[in-house]
Amino acid sequence: MDRRLRPIFRERGAEFLLLQKAVPEQSRQLKTVSSKAKANSDLIGELEQYRRLLENIPAEIGVFDTEGRFLFNTPSGIPDATMRAWVVGKTHHDYSRKRGLPKSFAEKRHQIILQCVEEKSMVSFEEAIVDREGQQLYYLRTFSPVLDAAGEVTHVIGYGHEITELKVTEEKLRLALADVQQLTSRLHAENVYLQEEIKLQHNFGEIIGQSKALRQMLRKVERVAVTGTTVLILGESGTGKELIARAVHDLSERRERPLVKVNCAALPDKLIESELFGHEKGAFTGAHARRIGRFELADGSTIFLDEIGDLPLGLQVKLLRVLQEGEFERLGSSTTKKVDVRVIAATNRNLARAVADGDFREDLYYRLNVFPLTSPPLRERKEDIRVLVKHFVKKHSAKIGKRIERIPKPVMTKLMAYDWPGNVRELENVIERAMILSVGDRLELDDWPTGLPTAGASSLATLDKLERDHIVKVLELTGWRVSGESGAARILDINPKTLQSRMKKLGIVRQ
Repeated sequence: MDRRLRPIFRERGAEFLLLQKAVPEQSRQLKTVSSKAKANSDLIGELEQYRRLLENIPAEIGVFDTEGRFLFNTPSGIPDATMRAWVVGKTHHDYSRKRGLPKSFAEKRHQIILQCVEEKSMVSFEEAIVDREGQQLYYLRTFSPVLDAAGEVTHVIGYGHEITELKVTEEKLRLALADVQQLTSRLHAENVYLQEEIKLQHNFGEIIGQSKALRQMLRKVERVAVTGTTVLILGESGTGKELIARAVHDLSERRERPLVKVNCAALPDKLIESELFGHEKGAFTGAHARRIGRFELADGSTIFLDEIGDLPLGLQVKLLRVLQEGEFERLGSSTTKKVDVRVIAATNRNLARAVADGDFREDLYYRLNVFPLTSPPLRERKEDIRVLVKHFVKKHSAKIGKRIERIPKPVMTKLMAYDWPGNVRELENVIERAMILSVGDRLELDDWPTGLPTAGASSLATLDKLERDHIVKVLELTGWRVSGESGAARILDINPKTLQSRMKKLGIVRQ
């Protein structure tokens, strides 16, 4: 030690010893403080970096305390910087009032945050909102709790991701799937229907003849077929009204789809509505499954309503609606079905007279009678009998197992002389019977026709005509009273319902 310092050290030696001990300690403390300051500075820098990263994430992220108050939000969630600063410490209720949002918006989010805190579990939900341009947007929202080392919730993080494009794609797929299911159901129904049609025996496969009356009618068929106009086919039974309907359909733009047929006279009143318009499961007793009606089956095609004059009045209203609006409801359903169906109707009744008698709606009659076609009876196209006879002989040869090569002139003369009240259907039946009775390759008529009207004996009446005239006379005697003690049914000794059925079949109406 320097000699000059010794006196001083002797006097203040204790202080030097203390300083000697204190300096290293203060130096160590300064180093610790400096290290902490650097660590804090690094932490602040790191947090600032994370904050900048969060603010630049193109997603809605929000941080909330356990009471649901905003602590932080990305610009994607709240684009306005002033609003983003203002909302810190506020709840969704405050935010929704400030923005003028619905109360339900705030309530739902606030409750979900509290649910996260209480259950300590993540909650996700989809949300649909309308932006300022009026566009519908969809978001997937997720709120997730953050736990500390003790397992307690410290805050909740909310994530928002727009899924509008995904939802639109999902809806398109749903609609496409529904279309596929509908087409599958429709194809199945068409397959069942066509299989049933294959089992049916048609009177003949095509319209045959070259008579003037037939050619005039077919020219009208060609003109109306290419339109979508409703067609009403009039004519006696057995004149081939269904074949005319098929011709209209086959010449139309709808020919790629099957012609759907309904015989309005062949079904009970209680079942015809289900047949036409379908029914839902449980719509009535026995409705164990949903059934597609004929109108729905004929969507995009043509429906042929045979014997339309026998359609009940109650269903005439529904049919009128389909013709006017193209819509209906299945039995047991309140959902309206839209269809694009062309209607072809046929009847052997005098619909104008039925309208006057109150048996047919006048508005429906005019809707159906847009383009009437009259199928000529066979007695007005006798020049077609020769070619029809040859056609039926050829048609039934394979069925009967007999080949007819010759049709004698007397046989053809006899067939030409008959008035054919049953029209083409009756002619086919007569030819089939004659082929069964014929021996060899010659067509023989045997004793046909016995006691039936011919062109030379037209004064003789058919059995139906005799029955009709007799019923009319009795009805006139009773003042057209059907039932009761003085009714026509009692005089004729038949059930009143049977008499009404015969009157309907014979076209007997009060004049």
